[in-house]
Amino acid sequence: MLHKTLGKNKEIMNKSSVALLILLLLVIDQAIKIYVKTHFYYGEEYFVFGLDWFRLHFLENAGMAWGFKFGEGYLAKFVLILFRFVAVIWGTFYIKKMIREGYAKVFIICAAFIYAGALGNLIDGAFYGLIFEKSDPALRNIAEIFSSGGGYAGFLNGNVVDMWYFPIIDTRLPEWLPLWGGNEFTFFDPVFNTADVWISTGVILLLIFQSQQKKDQKISDKKKLKYTESNRTIIKID
Repeated sequence: MLHKTLGKNKEIMNKSSVALLILLLLVIDQAIKIYVKTHFYYGEEYFVFGLDWFRLHFLENAGMAWGFKFGEGYLAKFVLILFRFVAVIWGTFYIKKMIREGYAKVFIICAAFIYAGALGNLIDGAFYGLIFEKSDPALRNIAEIFSSGGGYAGFLNGNVVDMWYFPIIDTRLPEWLPLWGGNEFTFFDPVFNTADVWISTGVILLLIFQSQQKKDQKISDKKKLKYTESNRTIIKID
């Protein structure tokens, strides 16, 4: 459970600041996705700064963040979109509650990152099928936005655009290794997008600050206990 303050950090955010932060994160996410969708053919790869382990790799994902899925087919995608929609609505009310009740700034920022990421991927699934031409892996076409031929899918049936790829280790395992010897090995393999980064950043920071909050609380409780014991000793001596 989150407390309203973290250590000495009692600074809180107002609704305008939170809305501006969410809007900024959302604009960054959507700008990158739209650029990749309208400038890369499906599967195209670009080595950022010429680095082998830092790439832009255009893929489309019908599932959740990091490529996870509820299942295959329209029903699975509809359930996923519904889940995202409910999460965004719940997140709207929860962030308002955090602001109203004076939660620490750091916790509200974490919630804003998670919210912006969820909303960014929701926009993809809800509208990208309507406004973008299909990116066909076979044709290697560059998709147009608002094409005269229409979009590639209906409302709520679009795909999420992914582009970040960090194959930090890309090698073949030695033959002598049991079970996996001779196989290709890549770390880090998932292709993800900026909205996934926002969600992961928010969750990780939330866990870190929650852990720090618990440590601060334990230290505070110990100090109170020592102070109480000291007072008892003084009273007994008197």
